[in-house]
Amino acid sequence: MAKSKGARIIVTLECTECRTNPDKRSAGVSRYTSTKNRRNTTNRLELKKFCTHCNKHTVHKEIK
Repeated sequence: MAKSKGARIIVTLECTECRTNPDKRSAGVSRYTSTKNRRNTTNRLELKKFCTHCNKHTVHKEIK
């Protein structure tokens, strides 16, 4: 029998400052992967992570 989908899904987090700032240290966008429980956290995830392109801690938001 096939198992039903689990509550945990893998999401991609992308730096918000790299996406909006044209004057940055290097080309590219910082991305992380993480998991979240879709039943407990229905809205988009936001975490402060280190961005290697901005060289500082910035807010990373969940993208589709």
